[in-house]
This record gives sequence, structure tokens and C-alpha cells, in this order.
Amino acid sequence: KHEILAFGDYLNDYELLQAAGTAYAMENAHPDIKAIAHHIAPSNTEAGVVTVLRDLLGM
Repeated sequence: KHEILAFGDYLNDYELLQAAGTAYAMENAHPDIKAIAHHIAPSNTEAGVVTVLRDLLGM
């Protein structure tokens, strides 16, 4: 579990984010997804996943 990093924005991602050791909700995510996430990433339209991954990898 601690090795899993997941991103989600809607209710279909709920179980994935719960199973992840580190869960990111997108800024434009459903409120229930934001409530369970460990972190908030920039929105989908702002390349949020890429932004977070670059930060984590030091790029």
C-alpha cells in the first residue's frame, strides 16, 4: 500500500484512492474524492498529474 501513488477526480476513483499509500485528488475533483485524498493536485486542465510527478521526481 505505501508504494502506491494514485490520482483521481471522480467517484469511480474512490476505491483506488483509498487503497493508495499516497492519494492525490485533482483540484477539479468531486468533493467526496477531495475529502479522502492526502493531497490536492492542480486540475486536469493544468496538467496536474504531470506537475506533481515532476515535483516528486525533482524535474
